[in-house]
Amino acid sequence: MKKFEYLLLDTVSGFFSGIDYQELTNRLNQLGSQGWEVVSVVDTIFTHNMVRGLLFTLKREVGG
Repeated sequence: MKKFEYLLLDTVSGFFSGIDYQELTNRLNQLGSQGWEVVSVVDTIFTHNMVRGLLFTLKREVGG
């Protein structure tokens, strides 16, 4: 049976503070090269008709 581990990436806190699309692209490419795959994206803060935050769920297969 396949086993997976999961990672949450929040553009509001932690590595990002707001959405910088170039920085986000670079980070997702870095994680992709480590085997992570984006499985969902949810907007977390929506004000004044603009998305202010995104929450990414990533997964990768683990051995065993």
